Amino acid sequence: MKIDGNEIRPGNVIEHQGRLWRAIKTQHVKPGKGGAFLQVELRELREGTKLNERFRSSETVERVRLDQKEYQYLYAEGDAHTFMDNETYDQVSLEKSMIGEEAVLYLQDGMTVSIESFEGSPISVALPDTVVLEVVEADAVVKGQTASSSYKPALLGNGVRTLVPPHIETGTRIVVNTADGSYVERAKG
Repeated sequence: MKIDGNEIRPGNVIEHQGRLWRAIKTQHVKPGKGGAFLQVELRELREGTKLNERFRSSETVERVRLDQKEYQYLYAEGDAHTFMDNETYDQVSLEKSMIGEEAVLYLQDGMTVSIESFEGSPISVALPDTVVLEVVEADAVVKGQTASSSYKPALLGNGVRTLVPPHIETGTRIVVNTADGSYVERAKG
């Protein structure tokens, strides 16, 4: 579907220079001389390369619609991770680079993820916003450390280091944000 260059919004996927790009940030710029334009930060979907591009309202770009489908994470074999379609039970294997170096650390057996595909070939994997992980190592609380938001380092079961509140101890299960690895809350139950 064709859209004007100034209608691109963050999250849109467009076809540009023969490749698929996701708009990360957009900013309308109106210079003193010349016409206004939209400054767009793009990330290529297959390789992850970035590009800053200017689009004028007179230009048209092809907006691409991606198919989204839920899959269940099954297992990892080397750098390949296998997912199963929840409806057809078809399995698809994706390389670690397509999922993302950090995202792979949060994959758990049986986890439901959303896989985006274009013309039948998978492009990206979206994890749930949060996951529950166990703290395997937490530093002791420093006596007298009463400053507000005094967090301490902790090592999680997936090997990621994060900061947790002082009351969190080794063995505690916590909810972690998959986007940045930050502590959200103590897991319930």
